[in-house]
Amino acid sequence: MSQLIKSVSIENIVNQRAAVVDRIRRAMELLGEAEKIASAAHIGFPRLVIDEGYSLRGRAAVTGPYVNRTEAESCMIRTIDAKAWNYLMSESGLRTFMDASAREKWGKQIAEGDIPELTTENVTATFGQLYNARGDMFERGVLQCFRRLSWDYRTNQPFKFGKRIIVSYLFAYGTPNHRVTDELDDLMRVFHVLDGKAEADHRNGMHSLIWPALKDRKTEAENDYLKVRWFKKGTGHVTFKRLDLIDKMNRILAKHYPGALADASK
Repeated sequence: MSQLIKSVSIENIVNQRAAVVDRIRRAMELLGEAEKIASAAHIGFPRLVIDEGYSLRGRAAVTGPYVNRTEAESCMIRTIDAKAWNYLMSESGLRTFMDASAREKWGKQIAEGDIPELTTENVTATFGQLYNARGDMFERGVLQCFRRLSWDYRTNQPFKFGKRIIVSYLFAYGTPNHRVTDELDDLMRVFHVLDGKAEADHRNGMHSLIWPALKDRKTEAENDYLKVRWFKKGTGHVTFKRLDLIDKMNRILAKHYPGALADASK
């Protein structure tokens, strides 16, 4: 397990989680005792309110912000576990290899609290499975990038990635279209992995690259891997600068589309 999440002691975080849960349960017991005393003395006692954040989303048992002690305890533990699972994911680096569908599934499970209890066994099993599937997830991400690209233009070859692609609707209402820039970010993620580099910070993605240039009335922007030039009708010409990485991507496509690259030479 230490090979998957090198900077984190799983045993330590599980032990700390147990200590937090133990204190929450003791605190809830004290609140229960205080409520009984208040009731017997015919004095007031505050209702317990839980923030309706992601740890409560989709939980039919909780119909409003006011909950009983059992529901509150369960909600707090789910919140603790959700944060811990997300932290471990970020430390593992496995998110870099996850395609869009895998990321969406993980985010939904965290948001709805649909997660197992944080134990050493569960962490080992979950991240071990993800680690073993990382290659398949990454290749699936390459295929998703390939399938989402528009093939309306001659430079967008339906059998492989070429030196350039043309994307439609790069802009929406005068600003970069997040849907398109997110797709280009997926390509950037692939480039980084194939180049042996860590995934770029999402805050430095394609939207952040294009938007300042657009505001400065420029018509192009570039980074280490590609150059984007845009036109008034909203299309963008994306020229790849690392053709060695394009070759690697095409080998992945050829693996899933046997004979496709051979057909391209005809």
